[in-house]
Amino acid sequence: MKKILRLSVYMLMVLTVLTVFSCSTSKMAEPQQVVLPLSDASALREGTIVYGLPRTVFTFTVEFERTIEMPGPYARYAGDLLGLDNVIRGETESWNIEGIVVKSREELDPSEFYIIESNSLFQTNVLRLKKEGLILDLNPESLNSAGNILRTNEHDLTNFSVEDLGSDEYYLVQKDTAYKRLSIDSSFVRVPYVVEKKRRLGTDQLAERAAKRLMEIRDGKHLILTGEANVFPQSDAAIVEMNRLEKEYMELFAGKRIQQKVVYTYSVIPTRDSDKKQVVLFQFSDLTGPVSSTGTGGIPVIMDIVSEQKTKDLTIIKKQNTEQASQTVYDKLYYRVPDMVNLKVSMGNEVFINARKLVYQFGQVLQLPANYIIGK
Repeated sequence: MKKILRLSVYMLMVLTVLTVFSCSTSKMAEPQQVVLPLSDASALREGTIVYGLPRTVFTFTVEFERTIEMPGPYARYAGDLLGLDNVIRGETESWNIEGIVVKSREELDPSEFYIIESNSLFQTNVLRLKKEGLILDLNPESLNSAGNILRTNEHDLTNFSVEDLGSDEYYLVQKDTAYKRLSIDSSFVRVPYVVEKKRRLGTDQLAERAAKRLMEIRDGKHLILTGEANVFPQSDAAIVEMNRLEKEYMELFAGKRIQQKVVYTYSVIPTRDSDKKQVVLFQFSDLTGPVSSTGTGGIPVIMDIVSEQKTKDLTIIKKQNTEQASQTVYDKLYYRVPDMVNLKVSMGNEVFINARKLVYQFGQVLQLPANYIIGK
């Protein structure tokens, strides 16, 4: 009887140890998921997922028109030779803002990185949040930011380059008779010979010849158009070429006006300090065009951002955990909800842009259960 009692007590002790060990093992094997800011992590484990929250970047594309006027080499003779009064007398440059277009894009916010650690597989809504644009993964292409870019239809604007001054000749040949002395039979004889000298034509003479050529081109075009020419062209190629020549000759007197399209892009990252605060995009001058925002000598082009604070009342209400301790508990995913802002770009009293945009920086950072599947 005593032997049976001892055996029963021994079996009871073994069962108790096995039960305690089984509970301890199941507790240790319980899956755990941790989501926390990257700055709070002491080290990254193998299999850790790192993601970031988005921020909004504004890209302003500004199109300018640059106009340069340069006088022709015969500007002072335009009135006497061609009867032109309204000609370009000096070099001038002027700029004008044709328009401003704003586009917004998202990139990673370097101050909002988070990590996800798990010792087992678990369902998450990370991919869906990424699709909705509320979080971003570490894609290097999303870190590319547009700088200050200049795109132009290039022109050589350094000088008024004139390859043909419009004259049929640029030198006059003057002939003169000179004599040289030759000794013949102990006597000297003066023998004449012809000396040719080249003399460059003056500006007034070149202008007169160019004006004559211009009038000849006009007369020839008039004969063709009226049908009085001896040889009538079979196509408009002759008229097109004559118009080109007439334009080039006219520019020698009236001057040249060049209009150039110039496009700049400016990238701005709004911050909470930008709310109800003016940000200078660049300085603009009618004479020199755009200069940097810190430069002087122009009128500032200002960006105003006013947040509507639609998400300021979003708060997280924490609920008491009444579930059993043995039940699996998932951590929260951090994500960012954008807020609506009123964007205005102006220069003095002139308003270029007045629009409403979503900006992530002005929104709230919220949390969502990591195992909650959006749309289910």
